[in-house]
Amino acid sequence: MRLIVAAASTSLLVLAAACGANSESAVATPQAGAPLETRPANNPDQQPAFAGQTRAPGVKTEQAMTHTVVASGLVHPWGLAALPDGRWLVTEKPGRLRIISAQGQISEPVAGLPAVDARGQGGLLDVVVGPSFAQDRMIYWSYAEPREGGNATSVARGRLSDDGSRVENVQVIFRALPVYDGDKHFGSSLAFALDGKLFITLGERSDKPMRPQAQDLGSHMGKTIRINADGTVPQDNPFVGRAGALPEIWSRGHRNVQGVAVQPGTGAIWTIEHGTRGGDEVNLDKAGANYGWPDAAYGVEYAGGQINSGATQKDGTEQPVYYWDPVIAPGGATFYQGAMFTGWDGNLLVAGLKEKHIARLVIQNDRVVGEERLLTDLGERIRDVAVGADGSVWAITDEQNGKLVRLSATQ
Repeated sequence: MRLIVAAASTSLLVLAAACGANSESAVATPQAGAPLETRPANNPDQQPAFAGQTRAPGVKTEQAMTHTVVASGLVHPWGLAALPDGRWLVTEKPGRLRIISAQGQISEPVAGLPAVDARGQGGLLDVVVGPSFAQDRMIYWSYAEPREGGNATSVARGRLSDDGSRVENVQVIFRALPVYDGDKHFGSSLAFALDGKLFITLGERSDKPMRPQAQDLGSHMGKTIRINADGTVPQDNPFVGRAGALPEIWSRGHRNVQGVAVQPGTGAIWTIEHGTRGGDEVNLDKAGANYGWPDAAYGVEYAGGQINSGATQKDGTEQPVYYWDPVIAPGGATFYQGAMFTGWDGNLLVAGLKEKHIARLVIQNDRVVGEERLLTDLGERIRDVAVGADGSVWAITDEQNGKLVRLSATQ
């Protein structure tokens, strides 16, 4: 079905449909100003701290959209990054890195990557292209690294060979501490800020005994990390020189951050936090800030019951800009910049695993003022999202038969 949708400022849905393959399915347009999410909350007793913090009004893209499955047969792809020549780097959680052409040709696994611990939520995670790739061909990736006594998230870099068959001169530039023998909440998303600093997001490893480490400045768990591209510590990091604090830490109090994106123009860092039931968060991630976990959080435990005392606010902690209740189980994120979709510039695109869509969030003055669900008819868990050079939106699906998908506007 081909679909044309009226803007959300109208109360009626205007559709023009014609038979065809690979497109967005029809979704009822909400009344102007009505929230897109209408299902019961996971925790109806909790209230937002400010208007618009959850259940943003639904918006609709006026252009017709179509999606195309460019490649399939990937095994639980996790990270997605564009190469300058239009090809894509895609990680597979078991430990393989692939290069996929815009026409869907999948390479053999890129050689030279270190071993990963692929149990549970571990494995080969995110990948990014270095800011000076045109000169040095450096790429960076995060992974659950097997270590004595357990594992933890690490970040490595290496030179992608001229023919793309291997990575050379591999160097591990960051190792999260402490080591823990678990299989959950590794994070981890990567993004280069406008000044070339590398941001790394980390989970707190999920298990209740580990949760307090999200507040502990002597642990990397549950933190956003900021380092230089060579792994050294920027001297303007907020906790440099503080006794007992690890200098790589940028912010703390996170549960399991699987998305990070740099806002165009401002250069601000936004993170997407995979919460409990009713606690997925969008955060404006600021230097030295505390985002509350596990002392203050929205939602309830997966098994039911309050998180700690059920507090959603605590002195000295930041509120999320936005949260989902019920959750979408967010993955990767990116800000849209491109010419293909009119009116999308500056919107935040968030991959949704549980709800199997891309959330398009309209951001104004650091608040979410509108939300749309994209790729709803694909019916697969969206793990990561990126924007192509032509403004099309690309996504990977976290499935045993994972796919690389292109979302584009149609005439």
